[in-house]
Amino acid sequence: MLRDASRDLLTDRAAVDVLRGQLETEAEVDPALWRLAAELGWVGLLVPEEHGGSGQGLIELAIVAEEIGRAVARGPFLPSAIVASAVARGAAPELQDEVLPALAEGTAWATWAFAEPGLPWTVDGVRCTARAEGRDVVLSGTKTAVQDADGARWLLVTALEDGRPASFLVDRDAAGIEVRRQHTLDLTRSFSEVRFTDVRVPGARRLAGGPAEVQRLLDDACVLAAAQNLGTLERMLEMTVDYVRVRVQFGRPIGSFQAVKQACSAMAMQVQGVRAASYSAAMAADAGAPDAGRAACVAASYASTVAGEVAGSALQLHGGIGFTWEHDLHLYLRRAKADAVLHGDAAVHRERLCRLVEPGRTSA
Repeated sequence: MLRDASRDLLTDRAAVDVLRGQLETEAEVDPALWRLAAELGWVGLLVPEEHGGSGQGLIELAIVAEEIGRAVARGPFLPSAIVASAVARGAAPELQDEVLPALAEGTAWATWAFAEPGLPWTVDGVRCTARAEGRDVVLSGTKTAVQDADGARWLLVTALEDGRPASFLVDRDAAGIEVRRQHTLDLTRSFSEVRFTDVRVPGARRLAGGPAEVQRLLDDACVLAAAQNLGTLERMLEMTVDYVRVRVQFGRPIGSFQAVKQACSAMAMQVQGVRAASYSAAMAADAGAPDAGRAACVAASYASTVAGEVAGSALQLHGGIGFTWEHDLHLYLRRAKADAVLHGDAAVHRERLCRLVEPGRTSA
């Protein structure tokens, strides 16, 4: 039911022709889509019921992520859900009361500022600092690829406090924050560089958990990125199969040629692999399994690897029309390639997976 309702909403309110009309605008969010998504409870899926959410798990959010990817929809739905999850797990009760109902109701959104320019998308790649001054902390540093940062109400900032990663919930309009929109391959989403220059944050806005909780949140984000990529790749496969059925060459549909059949079959197997890995990782996370980190690495690394292969095959099988601006394929290709490196590329996750499979290691 969640999948059907989400797909119906995106088909009705976020069709590709509507998306194309928004590409030249500066708006990060379609207000009508955001309101309707809030009514469906997308962001509130990971929010406890006592704060206005539905108290569901990562697997339910992965279903929504898949449909968002399938529609290449824009908007801070997943970043807000990730921040909501972090706040629900690690914030003080007063901060939860302030933030979670607003996110669940859709009256505000939030995003996660984690990655830094030129550094790996890992806990070891964090260089932004948080130094104590009285009861406050002062943040300094630069974050990159922060989705939908311009209009966010809150930024979840991961920084080094006494040499250890910790996360702080920062008001977007706090003094010392500078946001610069970035030009990226993915035209369907907004990413920004965010600079923090001596940004003062109350100490009560520090989330509990430290490095382990930051890594857990990063794993959850990787699983959602893989699920989102699944939807994008699945739609590219459907578009390709529909095209080769009607494109005629030498008096026959090109889909009747053995080489084309084999290419489509390979795409289908790769998409199915992403599906299996993504939902297996989501189930492991929800169950609190000891190998949840490994499963997240498998999902992220496999989705990252095959994204370019599936997108490339789709482009080749579409022929010359696939290279044109007027055809929708390039929007999906751009989204797939962006998701392949969002939260770390295949090399990053394979390296961590190698550490995790060492005897006696369940986390890193």
